[in-house]
Formats: sequence, C-alpha cells, structure tokens
Amino acid sequence: MASTPDELTVTYVDGGVEVMKELDKKVLSKGAWTTILFRYQDWDERKQEYSKDKYTIRRYQKRNGEYQQKSKFNISSPDQARQIVAALNEWLPEAD
Repeated sequence: MASTPDELTVTYVDGGVEVMKELDKKVLSKGAWTTILFRYQDWDERKQEYSKDKYTIRRYQKRNGEYQQKSKFNISSPDQARQIVAALNEWLPEAD
C-alpha cells in the first residue's frame, strides 16, 4: 500500500503484462483525502497493443498511514473529457 500520494498509481501488472499503464498523473488535493487525475492506457490482448489514452479520477482516504481507494470516476471518451473541461471553464471565472 502507498503511504504518500506520489506512491499512488493505477499501473497494474497481471501475468507479467502491464495491463494498465499509467502515463501521467496530477495530484489535485492532498491530505487525509487525496484526489488524483490519472492518464493511462489499457493493454488490448486481442490487438497486442495499448489503447488510446484514457482518464480516471480517483479518491483515496489515508487510514493508519496507508491510502485506500474509496471512489473512482472513469472519463469514458475524449469527447466527455472536453465536455467536462468546457463546463468547468464556463462555471469558473477567469481570475479569482
């Protein structure tokens, strides 16, 4: 288990194959509750190649010195990601 946000990852290896490959991450908040946005790719066994980039937001709670995943939201497509960005840009003022 991870004890710092920097140690948290979505990388997953099964049978020696990296089936979920983390490409990047942005820590959005730190503390007892940590939120991280990950960019990753899935391994497609049939095609023998990685998928296009995907995105997921994960929430972790730190208990007894270890982070445990509590929730996740997978962004299903680049179009959905753009819609999220557009909505946030509409709702947020240019400068606070």
